[in-house]
Amino acid sequence: MRSAAATRNAGVNAKATLLNNGTINLYSGTRPVTADTALSGNTLLATLTFGATAFAAAVAGVATANAITQCSSAAAGGTATFARLLTSGAAAVADVSVGTSGTELIINSTTIVAALIVQCSSLTLTEPDGP
Repeated sequence: MRSAAATRNAGVNAKATLLNNGTINLYSGTRPVTADTALSGNTLLATLTFGATAFAAAVAGVATANAITQCSSAAAGGTATFARLLTSGAAAVADVSVGTSGTELIINSTTIVAALIVQCSSLTLTEPDGP
């Protein structure tokens, strides 16, 4: 199915709204098959926080995050391999790729050091146009 831009925007805006006042949990280890899959052997490295309006309105099926509050003290050290996006009530919305470039979530370094600052420079959510 190939969706119109307005349809893709509506889909991604709905997901983005779920993340208002939510969090981004950075994890090490193997990324689960889906965001509904329980974590297994993953270590929570750091938690960043979305603002009251987490994302700007989508354009062409892509929503870009507004400012994300940094983690002022990482919970543990390790290599960030993925992030789980959570509602303000801690329900999983999505898992995203993490890296310093070319991924959905861009962070200052994938090497997380316990008790140090972790920052996010960008995050986008995309509603694909067909297969």
